[in-house]
Amino acid sequence: MFKKIMSLFSKEASSNCKPDDFIDYPSPLATIDPASKTAEALKIAGDQAINSNKLEDALDYYRESLKLIPHQPKVHNNLGIALYYLKRLDEALISYNHAITLDPNNAQAHNNRGLVLYDLDRSDEALLSYARALEIKPDYAESYNNRGLTLNGLNYANEALMSFQHALALKPNYAEAYNNQGVALKKLERLHEALISYEHALALKSDYTEAFVNKGLVLDGLARLDEALISYEHAFALNPDFEYLYGSCLFLKKRLCNWDELDYHLVQAEEKIQQGEKAVIPFIALGLSNNRAIQKKSAETFTQNKFPLKNHARSIVKRAKRDKIRVGYFSADFCNHAVSILTAELFEVHDRANFDIIAFSFGTDSQDATRARLKTAFDQFIDVHDQTDQDIVTLSRNMEIDIAIDLGGLSGDCRPGIFALRAAPLQVNYLGYPGTMGAEYIDYIIADDTIIPPTHQIDYTEKVIYLPSFQVNDTKRLIANKVFTRESLNLPASGFVFCCFNNNYKINPHNFDSWMRILQRVEGSVLWLIDSGSTYINNLTKAAVLRGVDPKRLVFAQRVPLSEYLARYRAADLFLDTLPYNAGTTTSDALWAGLPVLTCLGETFAGRMAASLLNAIHLPELITTTQAEYENLAVSLAKNPDQLLRLKASLANNRLTTPLFDTQQFTHNIESAYRQIYERYHLGLPPAHIYVNRY
Repeated sequence: MFKKIMSLFSKEASSNCKPDDFIDYPSPLATIDPASKTAEALKIAGDQAINSNKLEDALDYYRESLKLIPHQPKVHNNLGIALYYLKRLDEALISYNHAITLDPNNAQAHNNRGLVLYDLDRSDEALLSYARALEIKPDYAESYNNRGLTLNGLNYANEALMSFQHALALKPNYAEAYNNQGVALKKLERLHEALISYEHALALKSDYTEAFVNKGLVLDGLARLDEALISYEHAFALNPDFEYLYGSCLFLKKRLCNWDELDYHLVQAEEKIQQGEKAVIPFIALGLSNNRAIQKKSAETFTQNKFPLKNHARSIVKRAKRDKIRVGYFSADFCNHAVSILTAELFEVHDRANFDIIAFSFGTDSQDATRARLKTAFDQFIDVHDQTDQDIVTLSRNMEIDIAIDLGGLSGDCRPGIFALRAAPLQVNYLGYPGTMGAEYIDYIIADDTIIPPTHQIDYTEKVIYLPSFQVNDTKRLIANKVFTRESLNLPASGFVFCCFNNNYKINPHNFDSWMRILQRVEGSVLWLIDSGSTYINNLTKAAVLRGVDPKRLVFAQRVPLSEYLARYRAADLFLDTLPYNAGTTTSDALWAGLPVLTCLGETFAGRMAASLLNAIHLPELITTTQAEYENLAVSLAKNPDQLLRLKASLANNRLTTPLFDTQQFTHNIESAYRQIYERYHLGLPPAHIYVNRY
């Protein structure tokens, strides 16, 4: 099963959310005799200072001007602009309020006030400010644009789209409004229209970094990865420091298995992360580094930048303890997605006598079989995809959710803003994101002692809930009865079949080097991979040739429905895992289908998942700790059929008698953890590491 990849940025790059002003650009202030400075001369000097990005100087000039003549609405407005650019938002708001008090019909000040209110997370008030600006000045295209940005930020994409369309009707050459219209269209999943909108923006403004980034995102969504990379590279050439663009270019190259100068870029990426630069989003960092501290730093930088703790969030009033704990599962992936495919049975078998189980779904309705099953698995299934973070938090609090489980973390379509506002007294990171979220508002992470040994706890901001096995599984997953012949799968009739059905971004040249050495040592063997497009295949084909391996020994499998995908594993002999980002769900898929998985133990959560699952099914002999050991064991199993048969027999015997696929026992274990953290909370104790009894 294949996990949805996180959008390369936390959100699309909206633009032109900037204040409107009265700034003039006359001759330099030096032509004015300092001894004869007037309020007007000081105002002009302030305007020039802003134009030269000398913001502190601008503050001094405007304040001196206001000392001479306090009642100057234009100066109060422009003082607000300087304060806004200095991120002194509360002071900027005071300045705009002064301007409006002096001149209630000042449309620019109302517009600028809206921007500050939006940045202060007071979006409803921001919309009122834009409404007043537009009442005063109905043809105010910039205010329509900023209103659209606020509506889009509130998840009102249709209303935002109409606002951008108004802006464009008033100002047809408004490149920023075209870009922002594209953002709204993408949110509405109207990707082809979004692409056209970005192209309009770029036709008007050829050096428009944000539009190149957003065009790349849409092309990625349309599976046009080569074109997406070109668009990102255009953006990078214009602004190499654009937030998270460095990692996103690197990630897209990895997905295409374009490994040119990869080692150099990996070193650069780690250095940027260490220095706190906004260069690599955490999800991408999982596959770049085998260093826990790097991954933690990436997560902390990202959450503090994009999803900081909301200081204005109301604290949750402590309710009386009750016998029945109310658990909310929050996800964008209640559909035919890896997370839901693993968790479906858990939701069905939860103990309803002691737990209320509620789904908060903020993904679009996929109308697939998994979603239909999940709608009946919960006590309540609530679709909140068109609600704001604050709306969802208010709902969660009103429903008195005791424990909020974030099933997405920092992965695809995540919404950490919900948890930054504190949706529940206890908040838990589980399953969808294999790493720390680096956020002070996430109390716990669910793992086991293979995933996070006690010596690794320092690299997680959450306290660890230790279960016997961290990953839940669905034992109702059907394996198709269809028998796949090797011929039907384009595999050789004889010879050993190694396979790796991991996502392509998990494959790197070091893994590939190892696999090619294995193929060279096992005569007649092939490597079976997923078909991820012609560029990917061409790049791997060239890589095989460079390593002295006939590219015909690489076989690429088409994507098929889940039950057939599981059945297809039976045509393989051994699954070869990747590092630093292991197979997670895919390891369980292979083991469920009866295929042994060989892994090399890494240092991070993502690099230890397969080892955890192998321990949970009592096959530790398939866990290696060095690349040489990994290669030698792969070759040994390929050359010793009896050894492999014994392993497969052990796997078959252990499949339903060990923790990995014992969903009932897993459910008892996780419920025990929920009780323990709930009990601690009601005893007034802070979060602490929790240990659930062994299997």
